[in-house]
Amino acid sequence: QVQLVESGGGLVQAGGSLRLSCAASGRTFSSYAMGWFRQAPGKEREFVAAISRLGTSTYYADSVKGRFTISRDNAKNTVFLQMNTLKPGDTAVYYCAARRKNTSAGVYNTGDYDYWGPGNQVTVSS
Repeated sequence: QVQLVESGGGLVQAGGSLRLSCAASGRTFSSYAMGWFRQAPGKEREFVAAISRLGTSTYYADSVKGRFTISRDNAKNTVFLQMNTLKPGDTAVYYCAARRKNTSAGVYNTGDYDYWGPGNQVTVSS
């Protein structure tokens, strides 16, 4: 089992940057592909970015492509989400998630992830 805890969220002005971190427990972090999702009030949880087990493949939602970067450090059991040029529309609770599958199929789907963190609020003011 994997336990995930996000950190690094907060309040930032539009155009600013934040870096989210997700620390994972256990010794098998590199056995999991990782993803970031977000959920704004009144909306469904949506895919943001994902990364394969060894970091060789990354995936992004069109809405964040070119602004957000996902990365991981398997030695530190941590996955990151660097968010630049933030917009008010990026305001949401951001969730880290882990999946056993390492294929591209299903990487965008919440149902394909096995473990979730509690979430971390990101608020972008205009």
